[in-house]
Amino acid sequence: MAGERVLVIDDSPTITKVVQLVLTKSGYQVDTAPDGEAGLAAVRASRPDLILLDFVMPKMNGYQFCRELNADPKLRDIPVILMSAKGDQVGERFVKVMGIVDYITKPFSPETITAVVQHTVGKYGPAGTVEDDQPSLVTGEDLSATDDADRAQARSTALAQLRTSLTEVLADRAALSRSAEAEAGAGAEADAGAEDQGAADAAVITRATAALDDATLTRLLAAIDLDLGLLGDAAPGLRGDLRVVPLAEVLQLLDVQEQSGVLTVERSGARVDIYFRRGRVDQAVATGVPEEFLLGRFALDAQVMQRADFEAFLESREARAPGPRLIGQQMVKLGYLAEADLKSCLVRQSSELIYEILRWRHGRFRFAAGAELPPSAIDAALGLDVEAVLMEGYRRVDEWHLIEHAIDNFDIVFLRNEDSVAQMGRGRLTREELAVLELVNGKNTVKEIIRKSRMGSFEVSKMLYRLLSIKLVRRRVLPVAV
Repeated sequence: MAGERVLVIDDSPTITKVVQLVLTKSGYQVDTAPDGEAGLAAVRASRPDLILLDFVMPKMNGYQFCRELNADPKLRDIPVILMSAKGDQVGERFVKVMGIVDYITKPFSPETITAVVQHTVGKYGPAGTVEDDQPSLVTGEDLSATDDADRAQARSTALAQLRTSLTEVLADRAALSRSAEAEAGAGAEADAGAEDQGAADAAVITRATAALDDATLTRLLAAIDLDLGLLGDAAPGLRGDLRVVPLAEVLQLLDVQEQSGVLTVERSGARVDIYFRRGRVDQAVATGVPEEFLLGRFALDAQVMQRADFEAFLESREARAPGPRLIGQQMVKLGYLAEADLKSCLVRQSSELIYEILRWRHGRFRFAAGAELPPSAIDAALGLDVEAVLMEGYRRVDEWHLIEHAIDNFDIVFLRNEDSVAQMGRGRLTREELAVLELVNGKNTVKEIIRKSRMGSFEVSKMLYRLLSIKLVRRRVLPVAV
């Protein structure tokens, strides 16, 4: 029935106004909030029957909002529908992890938003009518308990179950062996002897498995490379395919559980290692990635090092006798960079690497819980907040989603609209946009513009998209072969 209260939380005034208009016409009472913080305050002031939630917002993003909502027993059963421009990337997989009841992909039609709201309200009913034993709709329980006592209890229970299973398996094997011996003996004495032996075997097996304490069982499991996630030492299932589990879910899980170890993500010869310490990222390093992710680029971007000095450093580095190969520490040691500048560059590098792999739609990941971090990560100790990185990463993914409609691959070529450039003038463009515009000559591909500009692919693509939108450049149409 209409009349239920719906709260729309989105930082886009256009979306909030449109949704408010559509749902009000359908008979719903609609409140709006521009971000997660304001949304949380609105929920506490007047409990809604349903929340429509944008994911990428300032101050408090959708994930942070859901976590705060779940922490309040009086609010955790309010159904939440996620609104996102990343519908094909977020989809049902993300909804399942977050505990959100449904999702809708932007842009959406009035009919779609009305149908989803009607379905959800009809399924879960007005606020306060959910049965007491109804599981939380926004739980976060899939992310596992973060309390040390809970994890220790879960681990102890799982190991006890494993010990019992070992006892049962060994007893079954011994029984089968005795049965075969009894059949071979073929007689009452053989049966009686088998029973006596069975009792003795059972006693031995029970004593043997009881002697397998938790530490011993853990070492045995580690020796045969079994995933210890189900035993509470690591996040469950942290080994898999990005097409099944998006990387954002993995990062959030490690953050919530305050994990320490190494997360490795690989795709098509590229590999990124993310070093975690108590849920924070101390460093991200990569191999097989484009030059734009190398440390030197970030030093030049930040203008903490001149290009001539950087090239001189590279030449001297090649000629120097073999030694430590950590380029950042060498720059500091030789006086090219200050320690503070190095750390700033490492923050940019690690963040950009994570932003990039958040876009990967295929690849594999694995997490080594408790793995020893390399000296470079220990020295860097960046302590990056995962939520902050994800917030910016999601913003970029949203922008990429728009950009990719116009720039669908990096092998395309653009032409300058010289008349438009002359008419508009160059004063309205930034220095970086002018640099990209100069490289648009009808010959350079997007890939070559990225390489020659020594900027990141995201920055260059965003600038080309803007130049396209104001009609200063156009896509070159190649002649069709006859």
